[in-house]
Amino acid sequence: MGFPNGFMWGGATAANQCEGGIFEGGRGLANVDVCPAGADRSAVITGHKKMLAMDDAHTYPAAEAVDQYHHFREDLRLFAEMGFQVYRLSIAWTRIFPNGDEEQPNEEGLRFYEQMFQECKKYGIRPLVTICHFDCPIGLIQKCGGWRSREMIGYYLRLCKVLFERYREYVTHWLTFNEINMILHAPFLGAGIVFEEGEDEKEEERVKYQAAHHELIASALAVKMAHEINPANQVGCMFAAGSAYPYSCRPQDVWEALKTGQENYFFVDVQARGAYPSYAVRRLKAKGIYPHMEPEDAQILRQSPVDFIAFSYYNSRCIAAPGSTQEEAEGNLFRSVKNPYLDCSDWGWPIDPLGIRITLNEVYDRYQKPLFIVENGLGARDQPDAQGQIEDDYRIAYLREHIRAMKAAVEEDGVDLMGYTAWGCVDLVSASTGEMKKRYGFIYVDKHDDGSGTLARSRKKSFGWYQKVIASNGEVL
Repeated sequence: MGFPNGFMWGGATAANQCEGGIFEGGRGLANVDVCPAGADRSAVITGHKKMLAMDDAHTYPAAEAVDQYHHFREDLRLFAEMGFQVYRLSIAWTRIFPNGDEEQPNEEGLRFYEQMFQECKKYGIRPLVTICHFDCPIGLIQKCGGWRSREMIGYYLRLCKVLFERYREYVTHWLTFNEINMILHAPFLGAGIVFEEGEDEKEEERVKYQAAHHELIASALAVKMAHEINPANQVGCMFAAGSAYPYSCRPQDVWEALKTGQENYFFVDVQARGAYPSYAVRRLKAKGIYPHMEPEDAQILRQSPVDFIAFSYYNSRCIAAPGSTQEEAEGNLFRSVKNPYLDCSDWGWPIDPLGIRITLNEVYDRYQKPLFIVENGLGARDQPDAQGQIEDDYRIAYLREHIRAMKAAVEEDGVDLMGYTAWGCVDLVSASTGEMKKRYGFIYVDKHDDGSGTLARSRKKSFGWYQKVIASNGEVL
């Protein structure tokens, strides 16, 4: 039986990690541009070091990234050669509204994406567009504090309206926010939030949940607008997924894992079911951090749930109760202890193919809405051999086992899965570390952490492998 006819295979990128050209085409500066590589990155992306401009002491990998701004035709030609049926990409908000608060959009930015969508159409590739992949204009952070402020909803909806109207001919699949739950773990990267002096841990939590509420309202209003402008539009939410396993069957570990899972699903509970879940209401009120809401908010959320649920999956998490002496896992922004049953990637992320099947079942059981895996992949050090070839069998092995588990979820478990877009289909800058050497792509880009390289594209071994996967609708692995 396998994957259904119409299952969408492809790849995924984000503008801030691949596009570059941040000073071209009238584009303004965004939070994602000023996240530096190196030791200060963590403090900046978590909102604990204020950086709203570039300085000479840091390197900013998003400035050029892999320069898809000038290479998009070549990249799309290679995606078409692999057989992509869908390409998940994101809009750089400040390419459309450079400061975020302009009345009229930047026509040069609109034309750029129009050219990309025309190129997609030429190859029969369906764009899946993330409206906000962490982008927040610096102008709006300075003006109103980013998503701390309810004002952001109006600016975001102005962007949405322009996109839905301008690209109606090309795009019918949208995601409102990328990994919306990352606001709790990287609030500057995820929502343009910089914490001020004197804001203690409780106040930081309150700010994060208030900002999250603003994004949830914005998302629901965007769904409503998308359906009104074009009834063919399908709009999804998107979160960073990965089941939270208890470290042991000790009830305290099980309880902690359950709470971790609820925290992860909170955003999707709101976006898919249309209301704050009771566990979140009780806990947020008990902590004294329940967000301020306007009288109309409950109705806004209830009336416009998402059409489908998209998520990223890289690994599962392993959760131990507070006070545990277990070794912490490395690499990811989510807290986790080491799972003794799993091997890890070069960056310390556990490799858990069965976990993608477990996650698919959990999410589908919980919501009964179509699902879309929009990020999955292995970040690894790829070294060209003497002939310049990259034999990335480790990547093929990772993806093969994850697709097998995904196939079992569809075929044996009855999960309704719309498609799969492998992350970083062309090498790009890592969001968590700002590195180029952490590569995900089927396509190698000659660009290095020190900024050197020709930006030349070349096919890795995994390119031909994925080409066969797509051509066989997942039968040839």
